[in-house]
Amino acid sequence: MLNVAEQVETDTRERILVTAERLFREIGYQKTTVADIAKSLNMSPANVYRFFDSKKSINAGVARRLMGQVERQSQAIAAGKQDAATKLRELITTVHRMNTERYVADLKMHDMVAVAMEEDWEGCKAHIDFITAAIATVIADGVASGEFKVSDVGLAALCTCTSMCRFFHPQLIAQCADKPEPTIDQMIDFAIAGLKQGGR
Repeated sequence: MLNVAEQVETDTRERILVTAERLFREIGYQKTTVADIAKSLNMSPANVYRFFDSKKSINAGVARRLMGQVERQSQAIAAGKQDAATKLRELITTVHRMNTERYVADLKMHDMVAVAMEEDWEGCKAHIDFITAAIATVIADGVASGEFKVSDVGLAALCTCTSMCRFFHPQLIAQCADKPEPTIDQMIDFAIAGLKQGGR
């Protein structure tokens, strides 16, 4: 359990990230300065630097916070009671929808995530690993129920996640927006058919 000082520090870090995200959306990542964030919070820039050593680390924190929201949704879906195919479809479409809403529909946030992926690839890799693990949980449920026929759940999850890259990766979502097919439903149908057939 956090003591009072730790709780205040955690709350302050969260306020900085929420404010930074709002400013990134309003004026853009490149135009937002640490001074802008501090002013919006009635803090000095020096106080912001007590919690984050650079704008880069603030950006990583905002990206991590947004990715955490997607991860929590994915985990909740994976833990659900529906059949595995239904859960897999819901999980994949939810990740796609959330990434589209957060990063693609909002051009200013698209700029932020592009920088975040360049500067904090380890954070992005951890996120991909988390989503892959959620998919593995669903596939394992499908194997246990006899719905899916795969011998290597980890490999099947990795292949499934990789096949959805166009629908998960913010930059690919944007770049492929004018390419109508395959649709996300067609790709999910393809993945589910492969999992039901097995062979790996």
